[in-house]
Amino acid sequence: MSPAYLRAGSLYLPIVAAMLAGVRRRPEPRQFAACLLSLLWTLPALLLLQIANLHARWWSFATDGATLRAMPLELYLGWLVLWGVLPQLAMPRLPLAVCAAVMAALDLAVMPLCRPVVQLRPRWLVGEAAAVVLVLCPALAIARWTLTDTRLKLRATLQVATSALLFLFFLPELIFATRPHTAGWRPMLELTGWRAQLAVMSVLLVALPGVSAVFEFAERGQGTPIPYDPPRRLVASGVYRYIANPMQLSCTLTMLLWAALLHSGWMLLGACITIVYSAGIAEWDEHEDLNQRFAAPWRQYRAEVRNWLPRLHPYISGPPAAIYIARTCGPCSELRAWLEARQPFGLELRDAEELPQGSIRRIRYQPRDGSAPVEGVRAVARALEHLHVGWAFAGAALRLPLLWRAVQLVMDASGFGPRTLSTPAPQHPPRSSCVR
Repeated sequence: MSPAYLRAGSLYLPIVAAMLAGVRRRPEPRQFAACLLSLLWTLPALLLLQIANLHARWWSFATDGATLRAMPLELYLGWLVLWGVLPQLAMPRLPLAVCAAVMAALDLAVMPLCRPVVQLRPRWLVGEAAAVVLVLCPALAIARWTLTDTRLKLRATLQVATSALLFLFFLPELIFATRPHTAGWRPMLELTGWRAQLAVMSVLLVALPGVSAVFEFAERGQGTPIPYDPPRRLVASGVYRYIANPMQLSCTLTMLLWAALLHSGWMLLGACITIVYSAGIAEWDEHEDLNQRFAAPWRQYRAEVRNWLPRLHPYISGPPAAIYIARTCGPCSELRAWLEARQPFGLELRDAEELPQGSIRRIRYQPRDGSAPVEGVRAVARALEHLHVGWAFAGAALRLPLLWRAVQLVMDASGFGPRTLSTPAPQHPPRSSCVR
């Protein structure tokens, strides 16, 4: 078959199939969010796969016509629709493993038919396996979990990873492709020693409020930042006690820093566009949506908490939270004394001994908004958000999914693990302190 027909078919056939699947099934409202997230994951993941292919040489492409990292643009966009949209519309209820197997089998059948546009190398099946693991399975998973409203924390994690790939990898790659005279990744790769460490730490620090905000949406709001999948409750905890739009702030600061590290004026333009969008369209849409869904509590919150300029002390509304710390435990009592000395806002320090004997084995933080309590390292991290913005920043880092587990493991191994209080519950009224 003519290479021109192959390239055209690789683009238009998946688009037509996706359109037919969409018309046939009449997508549900949440399916829009599912398709969007799947597409946003596939967009940078496919490009990352192609960069890996350039080194591993699983396959090669005929490079006449428009290309992106030596991959024909028609094949890239067609593959994007084939894996990022089509299975979400055509097989929304099929078990994930079966759906992945069907799409992988289709790809295995089609790839050899794409000669001479695609030249398969001896180890191309290894590349196919990498594509399924890196691109297809995460795209199917985030779409399915969004559609069925399940695995909230896992899909929040995938949303964070998707945002990082889009803004820190795909956008620069797009700029490099359209502006080939730029230095590309070289300015960043040439950083060595303390400069490279400082660059990495700076990016992580400015990204932290936004990443923490996504997990706060999942944990306390039972939702995500994506349309049709928003939080069910107003989130005014964590970093939101100090700033109303941490995701927008983190995105803008990260892009500004990325532009400086890459010496890219076009990345700087992208950051400016983000500022304009955040201050205009996003602000208007957010105000209308949240005002309609949460009414007076939202208006009270926005009267006290600014968009991008953090408060020094936390915003507190409603009954104070409580943290249960044992007075009869030496290390715990020292932590309690440290917290008491700082007089936290909106937090009661209560005796763990007042709870039924054997019902508590770690420090416990109990919110008053109906959210589930947390224990151990996460409880301490929650207490930090009741002090001031600096400690709240440390608490946000400590609550990150992988980090708190690692810290908890180290603490347990060091002798600060769970323990059963031997002292019976006191008969006198429970003592509490530090509420302001």
